[in-house]
Amino acid sequence: MTQSQPTQSSKEEESMSVKDKVIIITGASSGIGAATVRALAKKHAKLVIGARRLDRLNELKDEFPDEEIIPQKVDVTDYDQVKALVKTAMDNFSRIDVLYNNAGVMPVNALNKLARDEWKQILDVNVMGVLNGIAAVLPIMEKKQSGHILATDSVAGHVVVPDHVVYNGSKFAVRAIMEGLRQEEHDKNIRTSIVSPGAVATELYNSINDPKNCQDEINGENSIGLTADNIASAIVYAIDAPDNMDVNEILIRPIKQDV
Repeated sequence: MTQSQPTQSSKEEESMSVKDKVIIITGASSGIGAATVRALAKKHAKLVIGARRLDRLNELKDEFPDEEIIPQKVDVTDYDQVKALVKTAMDNFSRIDVLYNNAGVMPVNALNKLARDEWKQILDVNVMGVLNGIAAVLPIMEKKQSGHILATDSVAGHVVVPDHVVYNGSKFAVRAIMEGLRQEEHDKNIRTSIVSPGAVATELYNSINDPKNCQDEINGENSIGLTADNIASAIVYAIDAPDNMDVNEILIRPIKQDV
């Protein structure tokens, strides 16, 4: 009996498996980041996970004692710390297949509140954090002529609403940066993806300093919002895509969201 040849479908399934891919995730201690860690660990990816709360990262690692997960404290606004996270991946696995820039903050205030410290925090984390991640891995991926860089964007990066405009600006910037990265790097087989969630019930709202605004957001998201697991499934889908397929943007709204 002759052995049957693999079908095109089976070849694609093999090429798009996340098993053993080396994946770095920032903002991994809670919410979408933690849900993505869990989803990828179940598929046996090799994970290097970063966030400011090391205790949370260690708890995630302990959930999957049989998987390769390396926690490391990192503040994405500090380029040296981001480079150290990337070095940890290279030292342990000798390659990086995927970087998922997920860290983010969302203080909410009208512009006339003149919350300049909040504005700086938003831009430092949401924009420079993404750029720091790109800068740390891009030379490695260019040398290898392959890789995948993802970022969490937002519906707020597609639609502007009152009281969110600086956050809107940061997420519009992430869209522009990631599209520019795609255009500059696709010939080197470097894929780019953004996932833009609508309302999601996560700890992101804890970064809203105004108590009323914070509670208003939480009430709204808990009543109509998606779960972090919903968004994690989209991240896994983008990473899972066949090598000849680049999932550049995924926009996800809860069905009852107006904006």
